[in-house]
Amino acid sequence: MFSRRDLVRFGAASVGSLALRPFGLLPALARSGSSDYRALVCVFLFGGNDANNMIVPMDDTRYQQYLAIRGNLALRSPDLTSTVHTKTGGAPYAFHSDLAEVASLFANGELAVAANVGTLVQPITRVQYQAHSSAVPTNLFSHLDQQTEWQTASLQSTSPTGWAGRAADLLASQNSSSLPPFLSVAGNVLMGNGVSTQQVDLNPGGSLDMPGYNTSGASVARRRAFENLLSFGSGMKMAQAANGIMLNSIADATALGSALSQASLTTVFPSTSLGAQLEQVAKIIQVRESLGMRRQVFFCSLGGFDTHDMELPTHKQLYPQLSKALAAFNSAMQEIGTENDVTTFTESDFSRTFQPTSSDGSDHAWGSHHLIMGGAVKGGNIYGSLPQFVLGGPDDADTRGRWIPSTSLDQYGATLCSWLGVPSASLTTIFPNLSNFSTRNLNFLNA
Repeated sequence: MFSRRDLVRFGAASVGSLALRPFGLLPALARSGSSDYRALVCVFLFGGNDANNMIVPMDDTRYQQYLAIRGNLALRSPDLTSTVHTKTGGAPYAFHSDLAEVASLFANGELAVAANVGTLVQPITRVQYQAHSSAVPTNLFSHLDQQTEWQTASLQSTSPTGWAGRAADLLASQNSSSLPPFLSVAGNVLMGNGVSTQQVDLNPGGSLDMPGYNTSGASVARRRAFENLLSFGSGMKMAQAANGIMLNSIADATALGSALSQASLTTVFPSTSLGAQLEQVAKIIQVRESLGMRRQVFFCSLGGFDTHDMELPTHKQLYPQLSKALAAFNSAMQEIGTENDVTTFTESDFSRTFQPTSSDGSDHAWGSHHLIMGGAVKGGNIYGSLPQFVLGGPDDADTRGRWIPSTSLDQYGATLCSWLGVPSASLTTIFPNLSNFSTRNLNFLNA
């Protein structure tokens, strides 16, 4: 027997790169007439980004500790941006030199850093962790498990839904369209699955329509015949359900393609995979009113961060892609007047050991630093605190600099979802461990 989700997957290849879903049709490109729009854009850094080299404290004490422990991974003046100071407290920091655009956004107050964030069931100390006296997420330091936990916020059991999908379930009624609130431009991901939400999966720059059809008379007639077959009542419930899914998805693909044909940006995006993904997101946001959307969540990704060796040259390839794409997206949001309505944030499996490997790399670790960008962000500040740079110290899970997170994924995500419009009472439904933390909102976003 096929489940409804099986039927969705079964038909996906037949509707180009648009994921199928069983509900309704898009409106006929009617404008929503509402300026109340908000969107979250996730950029997932697959492989475990070594955030220890993304941002570096430049006060004498911590920088000397950094140099002593990081060894051959330590960044020195030529590999760092000019020092930037936080807006509150004035503490000095520098970013990796290939994150120059990120550093500029931080200095201009358009970007902030959430420090030492990770998957946490509840606050935990080094003593508790080493004594196994407090609950911890399942399979720490495992790529697949931590990628899944970051996407689901379910840390000790499996979940068929993601935290953004659960948020989308709650916010879908705010849209006047039946287009799902969650769209991925980086493949099908668990993060966007809800109880009722079926994500849309778009291939940046690709056609949204079924392959093999064009505008010729014969092709149009063939397509109409196919759609008539799908609407034919066969009497078989499963077949009719599958046909309904297909027919609705064809209509949605056509409507979404028509809306996107109206998009026109002057902002030039870098010709990279992440650049193409964020450009596609920017165009969808630009036609949000035509699509009847008031709340959306987008998923993008950049891979290659599993740096067990050759970390410095790998970062020199990856960080410029991240930095330039984020800067272009920020410019595009300013171009279309949504800079205060769109918040972009990063996620990753985990950070990496502060102590390097013998092969010029680093191993899997835990707490990491993340970027939050947008006009609603209280930028130019570090939220939370960087760990103490002491191997075997109070913030180290072992003796290699596997930093125990001081901020939880639940707190990080709840702050983003609160800004998006999720009611406070519903946050623990989306983030089941949130009630274990005294602070629910990290206050890096304006209301």
